[in-house]
Amino acid sequence: MNDRLKALADAGVSIWLDDLSRERLETGNLAELVQSSNVVGVTSNPAIFQSALAKGERYDAQVRELAGQGADVDRATLVITTDDVREACKVMRPVFDATDGVDGRVSIEVSPGLAHATDDTVAEAATLYKTVGEPNVMIKIPGTKEGWPAITETIAAGISVNVTLIFGLEQYRNVMEAYVAGLEQAADNGHDLADIHSVASFFVSRVDTEIDKRLDATTEGPGTDGSLKGKAGVANARLAFKMYEEFFAGPRWEALEAKGARKQRPLWASTGVKNPDYDDTMYVVDLVVENTVNTMPEATLDAVADHGEVRGDRVRPFYDDAQAHMAALAEAGIDYDDVIEVLLKEGVDKFVVAWDELQSTLGASLEAARS
Repeated sequence: MNDRLKALADAGVSIWLDDLSRERLETGNLAELVQSSNVVGVTSNPAIFQSALAKGERYDAQVRELAGQGADVDRATLVITTDDVREACKVMRPVFDATDGVDGRVSIEVSPGLAHATDDTVAEAATLYKTVGEPNVMIKIPGTKEGWPAITETIAAGISVNVTLIFGLEQYRNVMEAYVAGLEQAADNGHDLADIHSVASFFVSRVDTEIDKRLDATTEGPGTDGSLKGKAGVANARLAFKMYEEFFAGPRWEALEAKGARKQRPLWASTGVKNPDYDDTMYVVDLVVENTVNTMPEATLDAVADHGEVRGDRVRPFYDDAQAHMAALAEAGIDYDDVIEVLLKEGVDKFVVAWDELQSTLGASLEAARS
């Protein structure tokens, strides 16, 4: 067991792997990461599946089988992706059982083209949950305005949800509200609230990428201060955790907690550093605080294992610093609301492109198998 990753886990951070492929499953790599690297969960997204299918000869036999059955590309996509998630759920099941369902989770996302379609998102979430058929699956729903009621309805049906593509604080507040409203409805529907879990995936590195780009374009005034760069992602996430602590308190939450409800844990996503000038562990070690999840690509996981320094709680003591930094960015002319709007649209668009590429690759493979 790696000492640095163990220290991270001991600090209350659940380490999830932001990657999934059939190769990881069939070679035993995922199981090995559970044993050696404290990995206690897995996240996937359209880009991850697109990469896996584009590179993976391990899918060829199943593609031929599906082609022989006359499956169209939508059916083939559903079968292949849910098969991988189901097998990953089985690998993670011992962790799920040992942590009373808190960890051992595997996430699968609704089609990104449904990001602005509430009813279709709810329907696909139910389909994915039923098709995977494992209790430790989490359905990823984007934190768009149309996604908020879909989160509520899905939670109300007793299905655990990973809310993805969260960038802004007001957006995050609406996500937490959607979760709590879902729990209230789930209780009315007779569900055991202790069985319902959720994480809120707050994206980190992309905030720095967008804000740094805007700072670089500034030619005069405080925006030209280079010390403002590379700090917004962490500051924004720290303020999100402050909001989380404030939200999950008080009479409304206490009434749900008395019925067994679980807090919706913050999950730090997009933790691979985009700027090579920055410390490649910063979005992990600078966001250490208990009751959080950090989902990492394997390169980030390896970097933390090699040289990540866990220095205790790096969130609560820095609330004032985080607020001051965001105020300094505003003074420098950075429009926070516009940054968040751009990032959310860009995030949805990127996943749509990846999904279209996945289906194009799979469609070509099906046609080749039929010829």
